[in-house]
Amino acid sequence: MLFSLAVIFLCGMLLGGLCKKLKLPPLLGMLLTGILLGPHALDVLDGSILAISADLRRIALIIILTRAGLNLELADLKRAGRPAVLLCFVPACFEIAGMVLLAPRLLGISVLDAAIMGSIVAAVSPAVIVPKMLRLMEEGRGTRAGIPQMIMAGASVDDVFVIVLFMAFTGLADGGGISAGTLARIPFSIVLGILAGAACGSLLAAVFRRLRLRDSAKVLILLSISFLLVTLEDSLSGRMGFSGLIAVVAAGVALQRKRGEVAARLSAKYAKLWVAAELLLFVLVGATVDLRYAAGAGTKAVLLIFLVLLFRMLGVWVCLLRTRLSLRERAFCMLAYCPKATVQAAIGSIPLGMGLACGDIVLTVAVLSILITAPLGAFAIDCTYQRLLAPYPICRTEKQSV
Repeated sequence: MLFSLAVIFLCGMLLGGLCKKLKLPPLLGMLLTGILLGPHALDVLDGSILAISADLRRIALIIILTRAGLNLELADLKRAGRPAVLLCFVPACFEIAGMVLLAPRLLGISVLDAAIMGSIVAAVSPAVIVPKMLRLMEEGRGTRAGIPQMIMAGASVDDVFVIVLFMAFTGLADGGGISAGTLARIPFSIVLGILAGAACGSLLAAVFRRLRLRDSAKVLILLSISFLLVTLEDSLSGRMGFSGLIAVVAAGVALQRKRGEVAARLSAKYAKLWVAAELLLFVLVGATVDLRYAAGAGTKAVLLIFLVLLFRMLGVWVCLLRTRLSLRERAFCMLAYCPKATVQAAIGSIPLGMGLACGDIVLTVAVLSILITAPLGAFAIDCTYQRLLAPYPICRTEKQSV
């Protein structure tokens, strides 16, 4: 395992740095590292690290979502208002609708199979989007309109909505049905996650106020609480809805509201953790990609992915109607809300494992969506934000308060 970790970090940094020199997203190099080292190519990675790959990817996601919570200002979200809420589910619904309309015609699958495929592909990747939005916040780009905060919050909730729909559609394909209780889990899991996370964050703020602890110890405590919240989601699975990842974000937000200066220092610590976590996440996501599926997909599957992305962009545009955002700012939001990676890697193979007839093609489209949208989405954000988003300089007093 130690050899595999060394290879992951060294090769991931090498190819990531090479992509950065070529003005390409570093995560493209990390994905390529995983593809090359993974079991479907050179097969260099040890089986033991692949066995815990899902857990390592989840840890990396927890790290970046916790940092998102520590930097998320509720006042900015309130200023964004209705669009921030709509981004949580409207673009995903548009993309799933596009998949249901187009996939049967292009790929010859049933409407239900297309709905399953859409519920996998429609999830955006917080692991791609959140670091980019944090960078925009640090540079003061689009922050006056609350654009980075709005996109960051929407991406955190979007996955919960899409995964619940995926469970409903696969249950229907497996001989079950879609009940009112299944659909009710979406708002219930979100609300319960927010309440549990807010309670934990407030409790941590009180503890940190009373006890003198090093920031490194505070990071370990916050990480441990985050792991427990996500573990609670696993233990409650099948009995009641609860989103551990939303709880992680809410805990960071509550801590930031109660102890802003502590949250700023912890966010800096998490930024250093993310350097290693990002490598692990995207290299291991790349290791799940089987290029044989991608190579055999043909142009129709690639065309389908680009077409449903247009549906998603239309959904983002609808969310931003009757807002004060300029056309440039709306265009940026449409581009920024496209990258996919983590959810597709996590659940893309489930229909195949269930023995569903659509399993192969669903996995193929999920793999292609990662390879196409993750690097292109990251590249689009990096190349357009300076032109499309107005800078909002932060004065010295504001920096000190942060």
